[in-house]
Amino acid sequence: MDLYTLFVSPLLSIKINVFFFFFFFSRNQKMAAAQKHVLHVYVERDTALKLTLLERPKSVEELKEIIQERFKPRLNGDFSLHYVLMDTTYALCRQEIVGAPLVRDVVDRWPALLMESQVVAEFHRIKNVNLRTQFYKELDRHTPRLITLFRDKAIKTGKIAEELAKLMRIYDIQEQRDVNTRWVLVLHALPVYLREDASTLFRTCDSADGPDLTDTPVALLTVVTGDTTDSALFSPESICIVVEDEILVNGPTNLADSFLLLFGYIYALDLQYPKKLELTFTFIQKVVMCLEDNKPLKGRLLMLKNDLFNE
Repeated sequence: MDLYTLFVSPLLSIKINVFFFFFFFSRNQKMAAAQKHVLHVYVERDTALKLTLLERPKSVEELKEIIQERFKPRLNGDFSLHYVLMDTTYALCRQEIVGAPLVRDVVDRWPALLMESQVVAEFHRIKNVNLRTQFYKELDRHTPRLITLFRDKAIKTGKIAEELAKLMRIYDIQEQRDVNTRWVLVLHALPVYLREDASTLFRTCDSADGPDLTDTPVALLTVVTGDTTDSALFSPESICIVVEDEILVNGPTNLADSFLLLFGYIYALDLQYPKKLELTFTFIQKVVMCLEDNKPLKGRLLMLKNDLFNE
């Protein structure tokens, strides 16, 4: 028997105090269709009503209709579902997310997405890949060769070479150049090397001023102090993850961790890669995460991949 526990959370537009969170525990997914589904619906914080279903609802709206019909008149007003853990409601939640709602609406109904552990778990459910392990294993593997390629490009002429040379100078003056600072260098230099606008991905703002996030599909916003942003590349005060023109969550102060989390959000929220950063994210997808989509690599990306593997 499958067991659901539900708490209902009120909408501002209704008078009834409805609290609603959705948990799902299944001992055997293969047998789930043949089992009954028992729901504990909390219509108030300390008041639970029992509901037994003979089959799993096909959609969130169908589930809401069943609950509202069964518990009239207590649930005459409108209410919404909020999910605490993704694995408990995966099938229903993916239907909503792939339906392309606003991200803010998704996280309001699915607050677990604000937890890093749940984003990693969601990525694993979608791609059957451990996001953190795969990301760091391949990033660490390719970092030495990437830095060599970036240095070689930096000594040439042109705008791209100048931008890479600036990043190299900032990196070279760091007192501590450990694996984390090398990863920061690689992640900042990658879009530059691919001739994409890195400023659209790595945004900065003074801690005293709110940033203008207009036309920002995804970004990592670094909060800086002082007169220069150079040192903030390797020692930021904080990093925020931006999605759809607003700050979604405060990320780890380690840039690689925040980048990893942003990449996970793109998949968990079914987002598209930003057009201005398509090559950068495709590199992360195919070379770092080893996720193929049977699409050929574009020229610059193919050249970089060949340079990496043909030392």
